[in-house]
Formats: sequence, structure tokens, C-alpha cells
Amino acid sequence: MHAISPLAPEAFPSLAPVAGVRLAAGCTGMRYQGRDDLLLAELAPGTTIGGVFTQSRTCSPPVEWCRARVRKGKARAVVINAGNANTFTGRDGRRAVAATAAAAAKLVGGKADDVFIASTGVIGVKLPVDKVTGLLPQIHGALAAEAWGKAARAIMTTDTFAKGATATATIGGAKVRINGIAKGSGMIAPDMATMLAFVFTDAKLPAPAVQALVRAAASRSFNCITVDGDTSTSDTLLLCATGQAPHPRIARAGDPRLADFRAKLEAVMRDLAQQIVRDGEGAQKFVTIKVTGAASAEAARRIGLAIGNSPLVKTAIAAADANWGRVVMAVGKCGEKADRDRLRISIGGVKIAAKGEQVSGYDEAPVASHMQGRDILIEVDVGVGRGAATVWTCDLTHGYIDINGSYRS
Repeated sequence: MHAISPLAPEAFPSLAPVAGVRLAAGCTGMRYQGRDDLLLAELAPGTTIGGVFTQSRTCSPPVEWCRARVRKGKARAVVINAGNANTFTGRDGRRAVAATAAAAAKLVGGKADDVFIASTGVIGVKLPVDKVTGLLPQIHGALAAEAWGKAARAIMTTDTFAKGATATATIGGAKVRINGIAKGSGMIAPDMATMLAFVFTDAKLPAPAVQALVRAAASRSFNCITVDGDTSTSDTLLLCATGQAPHPRIARAGDPRLADFRAKLEAVMRDLAQQIVRDGEGAQKFVTIKVTGAASAEAARRIGLAIGNSPLVKTAIAAADANWGRVVMAVGKCGEKADRDRLRISIGGVKIAAKGEQVSGYDEAPVASHMQGRDILIEVDVGVGRGAATVWTCDLTHGYIDINGSYRS
């Protein structure tokens, strides 16, 4: 375990129970010794589910399993293991997923097709499935509604802190709870969702609404973060709705009574996504990139990610170097429309460039001072439209090399 990130929250949040969700974790020892690495979440009968997954062409068997079954919209359990990604493991990997789902289904009294599987860790190593299925009965016997912190710690790999978020929303005057946990630190450039993230609510929602809600919220949260520009083979985001809250019937995601729920769901997912960036491998600084004036919101997001993924920008931030020319470079290379002679750049609220050149009388001192801090703000207007987006990233330090150079050691 590496030292806790200096950007970490002060403590894991207090997550109250979500009606219809029980969790438990245990240690298989498949990679990590003396710490939990297997999580079981049991869901009440009638739970609906939606999810988004990595677009990687080398995705894992767990992703394939979940993607095929999420269309049915039903869930009774989620099983997650850390330390082994069960990726590029051929038929054995697929058999391991099926065996895990069957074992969990037997324990919770459901069908294997209603069990969702996620794995994270080293790629290309066969999953010792007997260690998983052998431990599941013991974990099942320890299920509890309050075990959120234990659950969040069990899914960590190179993470330096457990990640959780919570909110209370109202639907038709009734209170509903939203809890989420996530893991991620490196191989972070989501192309759908994020590393692994699991959000649970007691709202009663039809599966098509759950799917629409999770996809929309992901586009403004997890799909707006990057640590290193590498999209994982295992990225999985699931939203489970247990249906235990006593609110009026909701038939569609566009129901006006879901306005508060949509906002709170996005807030929980944005919080989790930003915590992943704050735990970026070797990160010392949290960076917010605001892009305006783009041809569309999607174009603005891609421009923001081009800036956030640039090693030159990220190392300049690490060194507290106010080298704004690297931002100009990143905007120009990404392939989206931008007007060089209308481009505007500010860092820390200080205008630096406009009308194709450095602004008259520019003083680098306040920008350099801002770059010394933990939270960095870069604002860019590309001058071609009204599209806007915000992207979050971190700096690139030698710590990233140290962590990844010894990842399999």
C-alpha cells in the first residue's frame, strides 16, 4: 500500500443503509495478503439495474457477462474481486465468471443471470475461481446493511484510499437514498463509465429508466475524468435500484418528479469520479479544466481531455511551471474546431492569452503562485461556438512511474 494521496478527503463518508442492499467482504489471498479482496452485494428481489461498460476491444469476460445481462434489467447480487482482472484469460476466464455467478445465485436464492460480476487487477493471469466460490458462503453469512466502508476497501488495487459518496433525494415528496462506492487510481481514461463503480438506491424505477439515468450521469462525471489516458479493459459502472422507497410510481426517466433524483445521482457520481482523480497514481495536484466556446458539448469535452491527457501539460503542472504554450499545443492537436485568433486562456482566474497572442501587460507571478497550490484551474475558450464542458485530471509525477514500474512485483 502506498502513502495516502495528499488530495484525499479527510475521511470516508458516513453512508447510511440503503433498504434492500446488504454487503460483506473477505480475503481470498489470490494477490493481496491480510486484506479483503472479494465483495458480495446482495440485492432485494425486484431490484432493477442499468450499467455502462468499457468500449475497449480487449474487454474482460466479466464485462461481457454483465453487458449481455444488463439488458434484462434485473439483479439479485453483485460480486467484485480485486487483484486479478480476469482479462485475456480465454475460456477459463469465461468459465470463472459463470461459476462465480452460479455460486452467488445459489446463496441469494436467485438466478445466475441476475448476478453481476466485476474484476480488477493484473491482466493476463488466470483467476483462481475456487478461491472465490469457496469464500462466498462465508461472506454471505456476514452480510450487513452498514458495511459500506469495508466494501469500498475490498475493491481497491493501487488506490490509496477508499472511495464513497452519498446523497438523499426526494421523489414525489418521499425521501430516497443514493450510495456509491468506486475504485480507480491508474489506467484511467473512461470511455463509458469508470474503473469500477457501484451505485445503489432504494428508489423504485423501471429498468429502462435506470439505464437512461446512469448513462446520462456518466457522461457528465466519469466520462469527464482522466489520469493517464489509458482506458481499462474492465471499466464497469452499475446503478441498482431496490424499489424499497415509498414514492409514487415512476414510468420513465424523463418524469419531472425525478429532477431532484437526477441531480443528486449526478452529484454522487461526480464526487466518486473526482475522488478517483484525487487518487491518481503519484498525483500531487487536482486539476479542473473548463472549456467553453466549442462547436458542441462533446467537442468541448474532447478538447478538455486533450489538455488533461497531455504529458507536457501534466508535467508542467507537476513542476508548477506556468507554461501556457502547452495548453495552446493541446487545443491545436486534438482535431476539434478551434479559432487560433479567438482563443482565450486563463489559469487560476488570470487571463494569459487572447486574440492569438499573450495579453498585454501579462504578469506571470500570480499564475506561478496558483500553480504552487493543490487545486489548479485552467480555463479555455476556443472561440467557435457555445459548447462547454468541464474535465478533471491530475498532474504527472515520478510517483506514477514508481507505482507502475513495480505493479506486478
